Amino acid sequence: MEAQLIDSNPSLVKPLEPVKSKSGMPKKLIIPLVIILLGVASGWGISRKSSLINGTPNQLTSPESITADSLKVGEIVGVPDEKSFRDKAEGVLVEGGFEGEGSHHLVRPGGDNQNVYLTSSIVDLSLFVNHKITVWGETFSAQKAGWLMDVGRVQIVELNAKLP
Repeated sequence: MEAQLIDSNPSLVKPLEPVKSKSGMPKKLIIPLVIILLGVASGWGISRKSSLINGTPNQLTSPESITADSLKVGEIVGVPDEKSFRDKAEGVLVEGGFEGEGSHHLVRPGGDNQNVYLTSSIVDLSLFVNHKITVWGETFSAQKAGWLMDVGRVQIVELNAKLP
């Protein structure tokens, strides 16, 4: 015998009505918005903290906007990404490479065998001649020079410095 379902009271069955949100914005949009805002705020805070490590914020200047007359101690010129240029050297910049390798070189304490020969397609190194600078770059294998570096970032340590 088959059982049949009989709706004896049709007034008990009511159609479902959509649930209305109390606020104008659904929860599905609020949670991602809060996450994005927290991410932006924490990123800003981390970048602010890292630029204040030395007590003053570093001033990153684009290579196109700098002139020899506008140089200041502490100023940084070049690519902001430090991870792209892992190698670092400091010395007084002088014009001239070594037997065709590099356009300039850093004179460092310890004699000629401590020189770092430099080239750069990002920063105009001629602006920093006779100044003590720190450079960040990528070391290349040289045929004749002891150390050859492609510079992507420069920081001015001392203006009109004496050779070591």
